[in-house]
Amino acid sequence: MDLIVKNISLLFGENLDYIDNGYIIIKSGRIKRVGSGDYREKDDGPIYDGEGILACPGFVNAHTHIGDSIGKDIGIDSSFESRIHPIHGIKNKILQKSDRKHLIKFMRSSAISMMRNGIVVFADFREGGLQGIDQIKEATSGLSIKSIVLGRPEHYYDISRDFYNNPKFGLNVIRLIRNILKFADGLGISGANENTDGSLNQYREIVQKKSMKKKYLIGIHSSESPESEKKSMTITGKSEVQRIITNLIPNFIVHLTNASDADIKLVAKKKIGVVVCPRANGTLGVGIPKIAKMLNFGCRIGIGTDNIMINSPDMFRELDFIWKLNRSLSDKPISARDILKMATVNGGKILGTNSGAIMAGYAADIIFIDKNNLDISPMHDPHTSIVHRVNTNAILNVMIDGKFVDGGVI
Repeated sequence: MDLIVKNISLLFGENLDYIDNGYIIIKSGRIKRVGSGDYREKDDGPIYDGEGILACPGFVNAHTHIGDSIGKDIGIDSSFESRIHPIHGIKNKILQKSDRKHLIKFMRSSAISMMRNGIVVFADFREGGLQGIDQIKEATSGLSIKSIVLGRPEHYYDISRDFYNNPKFGLNVIRLIRNILKFADGLGISGANENTDGSLNQYREIVQKKSMKKKYLIGIHSSESPESEKKSMTITGKSEVQRIITNLIPNFIVHLTNASDADIKLVAKKKIGVVVCPRANGTLGVGIPKIAKMLNFGCRIGIGTDNIMINSPDMFRELDFIWKLNRSLSDKPISARDILKMATVNGGKILGTNSGAIMAGYAADIIFIDKNNLDISPMHDPHTSIVHRVNTNAILNVMIDGKFVDGGVI
């Protein structure tokens, strides 16, 4: 049976073209057909009137760490390294010392918060090996939101000590990575500075062998802080990006906040996705990603909200921050439409999902926005309104795979 929404405004297709009056037909959790004008066809199923409503593709949060939801704003004035270093940082100490049930409770709260804010898919860099994967699966069990879990072994090198010896993972770590891939959707690697060239190569080789049966993603942090970039250049003679592309070739790189123009061009040339996390970068004081330049060089950019310890998982805030910041820093501002694409279409493509667009064949993952909301009415420019005016109060409902997440109707 079909579900039909008529008389609705919507952002259609991969270009997010605005249709003032149209209809959406949904079947078995997917969008069957989208049209403009009055609905006059004969489909079998309930019909909802979307008068006064704008349908926007659900948000794809392309980079999170929800495991640290229990540690919100702890060590807020500490340095970058002392807060989030994977071995001796405050974050790791919290994860190691917190009770499992408390971790899961707050991770679940974060997942619910994301759904209420219009996020339909999130990709999580999951620390903690197999135990960490088990925790996030329990935390999201029974929820509609789609999680892409990118695991990792808790095994790190220090290039200041290990680079020239170039050690590789032992058999026990290789077995752990293989086991992680039995339960995860890929690998979320800490960064080049926590790996030798040999271990980066091993990650790639293991995933390539496993990908003959199932497609896995590889994501990795890079060039987040000036200090991490300087460390890579001083010790190895190469930037983080150069080492990553030479040895790993991931599906996407997170941050690039302090990457050189040459490195950004290299990422674009290799068609590697970029996921920026501007508010998290701002909170940590490590800089502002060169988003306009990345677009000019041809990068496909998604958006992530990053660590919940330092940043709320709110894509509306992310959109607003990017839009206003870019208008202050760039001679040629990025359009609101292009920013909205980063949070929807681009994120879906980077992660290989069928979310992020309202068009036939895509998952029916949709945010229904009240056009008459006091903060956005009258809506003269839909893309701009969503990017810097809409908030949770304007959301009437969120749909994931054709079902309303609160069990109600529009």
